Amino acid sequence: MTPAPGPFRFWWRSYDTESPAGPEWRSIGVSGIQEREERLTGHHLLYGPAPAWADDLLRVSRAVFLADKHAARSRSEDRWTRAFRLSVPVSDPDLWAPAASGPLPALLQTLTADVWDVSLRRMRAAPQQGAFPVGEDWRAQEVALFSGGLDSLSWAATRAAVPGQGVLLLVTYAEKNVEDVQREAYAAVKELGRRSGRRLWQITAGQTSGGRDGTVVEHTSRPRGLLYTSTAVRFAAADSVASVQVPENGQIALNPPLSAARSAALSTRSVHPRTLHLLNKVIESVGGRVKVENPLAGHTKGDVCRAALAAHLPDASLERTLSCGASPRRLRGLPHVNCGTCYPCLIRRAGLLSAMGSDDTPYETAPWRPGLSDDRIRHWRALQGWLAREYSALDLIGDLPLPPGSRTGEWLSVVERGRIELRALVESASGVRDVA
Repeated sequence: MTPAPGPFRFWWRSYDTESPAGPEWRSIGVSGIQEREERLTGHHLLYGPAPAWADDLLRVSRAVFLADKHAARSRSEDRWTRAFRLSVPVSDPDLWAPAASGPLPALLQTLTADVWDVSLRRMRAAPQQGAFPVGEDWRAQEVALFSGGLDSLSWAATRAAVPGQGVLLLVTYAEKNVEDVQREAYAAVKELGRRSGRRLWQITAGQTSGGRDGTVVEHTSRPRGLLYTSTAVRFAAADSVASVQVPENGQIALNPPLSAARSAALSTRSVHPRTLHLLNKVIESVGGRVKVENPLAGHTKGDVCRAALAAHLPDASLERTLSCGASPRRLRGLPHVNCGTCYPCLIRRAGLLSAMGSDDTPYETAPWRPGLSDDRIRHWRALQGWLAREYSALDLIGDLPLPPGSRTGEWLSVVERGRIELRALVESASGVRDVA
């Protein structure tokens, strides 16, 4: 039997010529990500400089993101769970010590299903802050992630439609080959802001891995959501905004596995309540005053769609959004934005059908069409099997624990209402009335 490999060791350089502590460490740094760290320290017209803890959080998140991309899961004993040792420079290691010994590794394990040992050493020099040419009139009052997906579009639309609330700052991560989708989504929100008089500001960043630090070997990317959120937290901290909104409907936030084979390790947990709880614990432990929240936690996908329509977004704007977990355009260069068969696409189909009675999204295909491969219909089959079984509070907390103080009944209600929407989708596709 081949012994399991030791931990992957990654040393994040605080400057390009820095060498790791020993030969067992692999050196990584800002040159491994196309979006330079210097670009995020003043060139985005923020109101003021970000506090040191927020710079540190972003640096840690970028190091985790890049380490994850350079460590193949196939090399681990179970071909999924890896062990990491990660060394990252921060402004004050003593301040970060409680986070490094508690909520930070727990957060990373929740996100990636790996084991993380994070050591935080002292930064040799503080990041250089650039000039901030905006005035008080453009200081953000609200900050939210804005992907161009249906959930983030709905939330931004509801906020843009409210006049007299100050600047709404939307943080977007550029997605390769779907930039036009993101531009259209922002234009729709911008139009609502124009009507209400609400001012909007968009910051677009990119975090594509690669460059001189080596070829990407792992194609899953579980910590990507942490990177996005940490970027928004940094912007909020610079503008003294008390919270960052990460809009995700409760169904996808919980992301319950459809079968025993689809364990938590195989499901994204970027906005799971436990993830946000641990991230907020990290921020609190280093003296941060920004809280990360999911404003759509109690919403099904249908609720999200209805809220967008109530904000006077046209049906077509919803149908042109990106929900797909494996977008054909992004991955294979095809003209379709949404594949129509992955689990996020099925949730999307059910939500639009519930809210509008129809769904004219130009999907690549539908899982109920004859002749599709087993791979294309596996989510559809798993969904029908999941709907045929009861779902209880034990299922909810057995998959991944909820944070302290959670109201399990409220989360269970979201799942049950979402299951009603999904059953309606199955019935509309098959004509079968009783799928439970």
